[in-house]
This record gives sequence, C-alpha cells and structure tokens, in this order.
Amino acid sequence: MSRSNYIFTSESVSEGHPDKVADRISDTVVDAFLSVEPEARVACETLVTTNRIVLAGEVRAGKPGASKLENKALTKEIVRSLEPKVRQAVKEIGYEQKGFHWAKAKFACFLHEQSAHIAQGVDASDKKDEGAGDQGIMFGYATDETPELMPATLQFSHNILKRLAEVRHSGECAALEPDAKSQVTLRYEDGRPVEVLKIVVSHQHAKRIGLQLATPKRVHDLIKPYVESVFPEGLITKRTKWMVNPTGRFEIGGPDGDAGLTGRKIIVDTYGGAAPHGGGAFSGKDPTKVDRSAAYACRYLAKNVVAAGLARKCTIQISYAIGVAEPLSFYVDLHNTGEIDPAKLELALPELIGGATPRAVREHLGLNRPVYARTAAYGHFGRQPDNEGGFSWEKTDLVDELKSLA
Repeated sequence: MSRSNYIFTSESVSEGHPDKVADRISDTVVDAFLSVEPEARVACETLVTTNRIVLAGEVRAGKPGASKLENKALTKEIVRSLEPKVRQAVKEIGYEQKGFHWAKAKFACFLHEQSAHIAQGVDASDKKDEGAGDQGIMFGYATDETPELMPATLQFSHNILKRLAEVRHSGECAALEPDAKSQVTLRYEDGRPVEVLKIVVSHQHAKRIGLQLATPKRVHDLIKPYVESVFPEGLITKRTKWMVNPTGRFEIGGPDGDAGLTGRKIIVDTYGGAAPHGGGAFSGKDPTKVDRSAAYACRYLAKNVVAAGLARKCTIQISYAIGVAEPLSFYVDLHNTGEIDPAKLELALPELIGGATPRAVREHLGLNRPVYARTAAYGHFGRQPDNEGGFSWEKTDLVDELKSLA
C-alpha cells in the first residue's frame, strides 16, 4: 500500500550549472540541424571545462532519398556554422568569467557522420516504417499536486532557480553568477504537500554584494525574498530550515569549477525522483531518438489522463527495439487513484497518437522543429506550450476524448 504521509525531496540546477551548459550547447546543435533539415539526425555530446568547449557525436543532414554527396555537403555546411551559435548560447547563459568566457573559450568540434548501420534500421523504406533509433524503456508521469501536474518538490526547486535567473539577467541582483543548485524538502499529509521543511540553495556569486564582501549570510539575505515568492502562502513556516551556500563562499563555479557533460541531470530533467526513469538522456538528440520523443509522448499521455480527472497520478511506460516501429509494450499505473481500468487505457492511449510509433509520435507532437535549446534548463516537463511548437507535449488537447472513455 502506498504511503499518504511522508517527507520527500527533489533538486534542480540552473542554466549555468556545468552539465546544463553542456545540455544547452548540445540542444543548440540539434536546433541548428533541424532548422535547416527537419529530417536531420543528431546525437551530440558536449564537454565543457575551464575555457574549453568540445563537441563529439554523430550527425546527418539531408533526407534519406538524397544522394550521399548532397547529404555530406549539407552536413559539413551546418557543422561549420556551429561555433558562433555555441558561443552565443554560452553568452546568453551569462558566462564572461576568467575561467569560462563565451568569446575566449577554446572550441573543438569532432562531430562526424552517423553510422550507416544505425541509419539502415531507423530510416523508413518501401518495405518498412521508420524504426526506433535505439532500444530502451521510457516513462512519463503526472500528478495533480501542482497546477503544472508535476511533483511539487521538483516544481518548486525549478521555480526557485528560474526566479533567481530572472533577477540575475535583469541586473536586479548583479552579484549573482550563473551556476546554482536548489533543493526542496516537503512534508506530505494524505498525499498533499503541507509544509516546506528544508530549502537548500547554493548560488555562485561575485566577490562583493554592493560594497560588502559576499558571505553566505549576505547571499541568504539577498535571495531569500525571491525564494519565498515562489511558494504558496503558508507552506513556509517557522520550522522551515534554510541552507544557503552551506559550504561557504561560492565564487569559482560553472565549467571552471567542475567539468560539465551532456545528459548527467536526467532526474532534474524529468520528475525529481518521484517517478521511474528509463535511463536515457534527452539533450543532444533529434526526435527520432525514442529516449527523447517517446518520453515526451509518455508525459503527454499521462498529463492528459490526470487533466481529464481519470486519476490523481499516472505513470506510463513504453518500450522499443532499435529499428522496429511498433512499441514492444505499453503499461499504465494509476497508483490506486484511478476512475478507470488501467488496462482500458493501455489499449486506448497508444491509438490516440497513431499507435505510438516513432514517426507517429513525431508527427502528432510536431517534434521536427528547432525547439530544443529552450528545454535544456529548468525541466522538460511542467512548462507552457509556446507558439513556435516548443513543449507541445505539455498540451492537454486529449482531455475531452479521454473523458468519453470513462
């Protein structure tokens, strides 16, 4: 039996965290390819460290029916255009530090053509539909404990860092630097968050706040009002424990303080530990990679189930084999909160998105667009769909259809 009274914690990291810098760069590469060729293939890994940016991985531009020479020429052209885009991404995050500077960091690109053996399994042909880009399991989750239908511990952790990024970028808090982490611990009663027990924020800062040397207490006093503003009234109490820069001064940060790699914050990117994870990262991958597109589809379906009032919580798992279009399995768990038989949803939900094949998922959610750099920080889920097609998996346009099932 699931517990209704418990304590739970989730963390988030800012856009300036080294791993998130790497994610942002990798997704900038994805967007660069998709903006030229919507059918491009990208698997880009990024390493960032002290004044160095390194790209590696496999790419291919051009449609499967085009000649090899045409595809190679287009691929090389896009690769040559990447450096200024990557530097602009780092600039937008805010890195102009001695140890990591958007204009001065050394740039190296080792992207090469996608393996022909992988391509033959993924590409569609006269005899088969487009196959999954890899084997694996993917999960989606939704819960009604927040308006975003996300776990509250994670949503509040994201919101803290988003708010602090806003005041940093605007200049309102000029002493704040890009690298930061947050962590929120909530007490739950009857499955609902009722009290914030602990708030942890580690935020990189300048040597001075105004005319005074920056200390943990001064950083605490600077950021506390902004942090408090993201919580509903009453959740923070006298018992709430605050820990701001608990190790002391935090001046050396970002890739200069710790190397960053693409795909190392998969729990931050998804559900903060409140739901299972299949293990595959999102950033740097084009939407034929089911690690990304199928996880988006599972979130889309789970969110619509909860938004339709069919359950308070919903977890969905889907699995694929490389080169095979049809899912191997589809599983729904309503956590004993459902108003409908999960087995009925297991039959109906895949059909709402064309059988949940990789191509059907991409077409239903419009994933072949350059919309991925915006996903690289503050979570891929719990966001608002935008006019350019970003976060299309957050739409709740299946609600009426799902209500009719019940």
